[in-house]
Amino acid sequence: MNPRTHVAFLRGMNLGGRRITNDELCAAFEAIGFEGASAYQAAGNVIFVAPGRAGRRTIEQRIEKGLREQLDYEVPTIVRSAAEVIAIAECSPFRTDRGADGGKPQVVLLQSEPNAAAAKRVLTLSCDDDQLALHATELHWLPRAGLTDSELDITLIERTIGPTTTRTKGTIERLAARLSQG
Repeated sequence: MNPRTHVAFLRGMNLGGRRITNDELCAAFEAIGFEGASAYQAAGNVIFVAPGRAGRRTIEQRIEKGLREQLDYEVPTIVRSAAEVIAIAECSPFRTDRGADGGKPQVVLLQSEPNAAAAKRVLTLSCDDDQLALHATELHWLPRAGLTDSELDITLIERTIGPTTTRTKGTIERLAARLSQG
């Protein structure tokens, strides 16, 4: 696995009046200067190779600036290395892989690791209906049922620990499998 391979998790893609095809999204990444862009699903997951040794936040800012210029709207971006995505997929903080009423495990990707006070505040929101576990820059969430049935205040979480984007654990696992093959 190429150590410069990363995954960009884009927030708010193909919502409302915004529409971009995977081919257009990959072309945008190539135009920004990233190599080998490959979109996964139509939900803003892009595998790419970053030139040089830039840090995560520098890569995120470069993507955000480039997409803003090309698409004419803001695209909040969270980046993980291929190795980090594989580690996230392997993390199993809950005793079960489904909520009591069938809820699917979620991974809330954070832009940076929260300080101890913010982490403690977020974890106080954990309850039987919405179990939470924090691992560095990911908040693992096991809702009891579907997300629309949850009373977890995602807005409060973002105000407490900063920008986030959420993917199902299954999506993370499939991305990790794809990364492990290449």
